[in-house]
Amino acid sequence: MARKKPLPFDPIDEASRQWGRRWGAVEQMRAVTSLMRAQQIVIGELDDILKQHGLTFARFEALVLLTFSRRGSLPLGKMGERLQVHPTSVTSIVRRLEAAGLVTRTPHPDDGRAVLCEITPKGRDLVEAATADLVAADFALHGLTDEQLKMLWTVLEPLRHSAGDFS
Repeated sequence: MARKKPLPFDPIDEASRQWGRRWGAVEQMRAVTSLMRAQQIVIGELDDILKQHGLTFARFEALVLLTFSRRGSLPLGKMGERLQVHPTSVTSIVRRLEAAGLVTRTPHPDDGRAVLCEITPKGRDLVEAATADLVAADFALHGLTDEQLKMLWTVLEPLRHSAGDFS
């Protein structure tokens, strides 16, 4: 992602100062605004990296999920649960991956109502190449030490837990 000229001040810090003059919850506003801006930065860079492979982050996550499965395949419903997305989103993701020859869909052998999604050798190769590029780019988390990365995960984990991501 092309970096633009940095501002001579932190706009979130300035917004916090202005916010504090009118309303409360300054620390919450500063934290959520920083989190959202960080997401924009990270998603922008990840999208640029994955675009070179013909992928979006959602499609990459689906391929990785299939790579992690024992057989390289999962029912679409289970994919949606694990990716934490709506069933129609899974269907859309899988259709695009199938059109690119990265997965195949087949009827589930044990459940006539379910459809299995299986990663192809081409899909496995693409996961390896895209992952190498993401790792080389530090997953767009530049400037953070291993300790800070662990701290970030630790800080966000209770938020995800209280939102019902996991029990």
